[in-house]
Formats: sequence, structure tokens, C-alpha cells
Amino acid sequence: MEQAVMNSMMESIFSAIEKMIPTYMANEVDKRIANGNVAICIIDPAGRVYGKLWGGNQIRNRQSYQVAWVKASQVWITGLKTGEYEKLVFSGQVDEEQYGIERPDLIGWEGGQPVTLYDGTILSIGFSGFRGIVDLEIVVKAFESIDFGKSIPAGK
Repeated sequence: MEQAVMNSMMESIFSAIEKMIPTYMANEVDKRIANGNVAICIIDPAGRVYGKLWGGNQIRNRQSYQVAWVKASQVWITGLKTGEYEKLVFSGQVDEEQYGIERPDLIGWEGGQPVTLYDGTILSIGFSGFRGIVDLEIVVKAFESIDFGKSIPAGK
């Protein structure tokens, strides 16, 4: 995918997420986690990193982005959703040394996932700041809301 197209898509994703944040903040459980200080980290196949922070607390944003980065980079390395990778490691189905991410460095929280674009490009995405299930959902909804050849989240 051309870099200009990728950059435009990232801005569209960031904009779509920004519009959804108030809806998720209406849930007290999600609001309590980071009070709207949420972050996304996206790694493309060439290793370029894209990110966005929302909310006014720089310290909390830093923490949210750090978690989003760990989620995205683990997906980038393993090709698996973060929660799925943890289950495979702890059930003995995957040797944690296979990917070089060993306990306690692996992250098992949901919110990291691969997204496959219309042209086969796979993005490794981490989102942090809400409950893990919501971290996954907001990314899926954002990609479904934009028109870049009908981007399809992996596993859908």
C-alpha cells in the first residue's frame, strides 16, 4: 500500500475512534479505567509505527500508549491477538520462547489484534484505556466505518 494512502487511512481511523470515545466513556466501568486517556498503536508490515493519544492527562496517556505499544508489538511478533497468545502459552500449546516473548514480558490483556486490509496488508494494532473487550471492539468498529476497500479485522 502506498504511504500516502496508508497515512490517509490512519487519519481516518483516528478520526473514527475519536468520535466513538464519548460513547464508551458513558460506561462508568470504562470511564474509571483511564478517564478517557486512551491510546492506539499501529505497526505496519514495514515496521512503521502510527499512534494517537486522546485525553488531557499526559502521564495517563503515556501509560495507555505504553500498554498499546506492548499489545501491538506482541501482535506484530506473534501474529496473534494478545489474549489468545496468553492462553496458548499458559496451556502449553505454544512455547513462549518460540517468539522470544517470555513471562512476565508477554501481555495477556485483550486489546491487541491483527487487522487484514483489503489488499492483504496486515496491521498489528494495540489499543488501551478501556476494558480489553472494548479495546478490541472500538478498533474493529473504526475499521468497519471507513471506506478503504472494506478493511476487515482478522478473525471476523
